Amino acid sequence: MIPSVFPRSEAQLVTSLELESLELGKVHRLLFDLMDDALGRPIALPLLVARGKKPGPVFGMTAAVHGNELNGVPVIHRVFRSLDLETLRGTVLAVVVVNVPGFRLNQRELDEGTDLNTIMPGRAKGSTPQVYAHRVVQRLVRKMDRFLDLHTASFGRINSLYVRADLDHPVARQMAYLLRPQITLHNQPSDKTLRGAAMGFGIPSVTIEIGDPQRFQPELVKSTAQGVRRLLVSMDMIPKRKVQVGDPPILCDKSKWLYTDRGGLLEVYPELCQHVQRGDLIARLTDVFGEVLREYRAPEDGVVIGKSVNPAGPVGSRILHLGHPAAPDRFVPREDDPNASE
Repeated sequence: MIPSVFPRSEAQLVTSLELESLELGKVHRLLFDLMDDALGRPIALPLLVARGKKPGPVFGMTAAVHGNELNGVPVIHRVFRSLDLETLRGTVLAVVVVNVPGFRLNQRELDEGTDLNTIMPGRAKGSTPQVYAHRVVQRLVRKMDRFLDLHTASFGRINSLYVRADLDHPVARQMAYLLRPQITLHNQPSDKTLRGAAMGFGIPSVTIEIGDPQRFQPELVKSTAQGVRRLLVSMDMIPKRKVQVGDPPILCDKSKWLYTDRGGLLEVYPELCQHVQRGDLIARLTDVFGEVLREYRAPEDGVVIGKSVNPAGPVGSRILHLGHPAAPDRFVPREDDPNASE
């Protein structure tokens, strides 16, 4: 039987997060009062905060920015179960569920159609989703020295275990390498994502996509949690120990989604992490009577990062996420990388 994160006790409702005021040598269960709903009740985000007995940095994680992306939740639980508070230096801060309204409704969006991960860092005075995003960033994420955002694929799609990171940033690059995913994708943090907002405030950050939505996948959860422990070791927050780091990831310098140009029933053939060559048959589209409408072929050589598993789709439905493998010397760790060796 897996032990609980810490002895059962009531979570404390808080309206601000003052890390320095929290007792050392303890894991704190908090409900962070982010904002009110239409009934004036608090929308409270569940937090886990581990305070080591020794001073050190703040490492942060968030899960369920999209309410149906759940694999990050057990990753957080597993990491906290493994912490030794006697030897922990600094603080591990985890927002177990960011998108509480979406989580309650088993949906991706915060409300009707708003994707939180496209409006970061939000606005202090704006619409409900903009205020929600702003407070998550300003009141929680900005307290972190390094940041890991835990995601999965969306509805109707599946993902490999892959990392998105700015591989030209030395700290973010090293974080990506230490996570040891199947695929690492170079991706500039210039969008409106939570990772992009954190990087904009000078917080080295990466995003990890942990498989599929609305489910727990134990092997991917275990691998990701092991990667998080390597990150904590690299920050001198926990003692180093010998571990099997696994094979290096496939490095991609760019990627793109391929889309259908007609509606119908879609079958996508390549497997996750499979290499395809230009001209390979990757998908077939049929109508409801079984007649073939389209055959889709790879426009270039690449590796499958993610793919659609929902057969029914209108024009513009996603087929697969094709990564472009980087040149062998494009992202080799340099001597100036922090903790370049494992």
